[in-house]
Amino acid sequence: MKKETLNFIQKYHMAEQGDGVIAGLSGGADSVCLLRILRCLRQELGIELRAVHVHHGLRGSEADRDAAFSEELCKELDIPFKTVRINAAEEAREAGISVEEAGRRARYRILEAEALLWEKDGRNHVHIATAHHGNDSAETILHNLFRGSGLKGLSGIPPVRGRIIRPILWAQRREILDWLRAHGYPYVEDSTNSGTDYTRNLIRNELLPVITSRINGQAVQNILRAGEHICEADRYLEKTAGEWVRQHAVAAAAGNAGTENSNETAVFMAAELLKEDRIIRRYAVRIILRELGCPLKDITARHIDSVLELLGKGTGKEVNLPYGMTAGIEYGRLIFSRGKEAYAMPDSIAGPERSGERAAARLDFQVFPRQNQQEIPKNQYTKWFDYDKIKDTLSVRNRQTGDYITLASGGRKSVKSFMIDEKIPRESRDAVLLLAEGSHVLWIVGYRISEYYKVTEQTKNILQVQTDGGTDSGR
Repeated sequence: MKKETLNFIQKYHMAEQGDGVIAGLSGGADSVCLLRILRCLRQELGIELRAVHVHHGLRGSEADRDAAFSEELCKELDIPFKTVRINAAEEAREAGISVEEAGRRARYRILEAEALLWEKDGRNHVHIATAHHGNDSAETILHNLFRGSGLKGLSGIPPVRGRIIRPILWAQRREILDWLRAHGYPYVEDSTNSGTDYTRNLIRNELLPVITSRINGQAVQNILRAGEHICEADRYLEKTAGEWVRQHAVAAAAGNAGTENSNETAVFMAAELLKEDRIIRRYAVRIILRELGCPLKDITARHIDSVLELLGKGTGKEVNLPYGMTAGIEYGRLIFSRGKEAYAMPDSIAGPERSGERAAARLDFQVFPRQNQQEIPKNQYTKWFDYDKIKDTLSVRNRQTGDYITLASGGRKSVKSFMIDEKIPRESRDAVLLLAEGSHVLWIVGYRISEYYKVTEQTKNILQVQTDGGTDSGR
């Protein structure tokens, strides 16, 4: 296990000498295996290792047992350890999502916050190690297949994504259990993992065992191998479509005449794109939109199809895409344009009625790729956020029950408590503008932004939000 894990870490350049690694530790078999192997390899890799356990506030005494076990294990192994407690059920209710999803989001939020704190303390690069293994990747492939995913979703779990690394992704679950038993290493078991309440558990505990026992005993290996082939195909199509995009970009439209495609506009001959196979067209459109700063998580198959339907149409036809992007046909040219998407504050979130004034604040949104040496704005009215951390639709509104911001510690603070601490007058609190993802507030406009959404060295795409301040925007 140790040799294979070392080779896997080195193959994917997961960590360099002097880096920090935070291991997510649940106390279960997978995370215990990961932690013990990383401890064995830390000198050879030249890394510093820490562990974080997230107590979800579920499962009563069983969860307390897991936290205590994790703490004792880290004492035994002389690894710095921290437990962070949350209320996953409450977070799920507030966000309108499943408890399972709320717990997953909270874990990544907390681990990210711990990594940022460590970097602020002087550690150059900090990685988050999770204990995903080959069976998890096979389950992901099946889950995405049933949801109608494209090729990327059928490629399985990536070994590296940003600061997240998965050192034992190469191993299968039975190999992990065999290794722990062979060495007599204890671990705890989550009783909910054996149920079928969640889709993942259903695939893990019922579907995969049936496939393995009744169809093919090598099903997991074969699914993973298929995922690798799909990943290769996806990379090839991405490369081929990318070459087409670079070779067929033409001078920009009127107003940008004589220039190459810019960060705001991209122009291609529609007839040239029509010559390509449909799958290359789809990939090309995705690449064009991505290079114009539209993150692909917001681009659906419907958006791609709407652009491709333009190719056989005449001048003047246009479709609207996320974040102010448009695609249209003009004299045989397919033109993509990116602008700002602005939201004026609606009447329902006007300023305090007692003043008789309306705080006519306006928020302008723009998404763009982060470039090296870009300095984060320090002024009061322009804020940057890590766009890729945003998973749901944003809203611009006033405060609601359950609203919170994330602190540097990874913990949460209610907006109500924040406003009290900031001595915002009670009669003014309902007039303060919030930018929020569900109950998670990105920006209390004029006051504070959430630590969770802050731009870091790992940020790839930036959401820039500007406000004109209105009549009273706080500080």
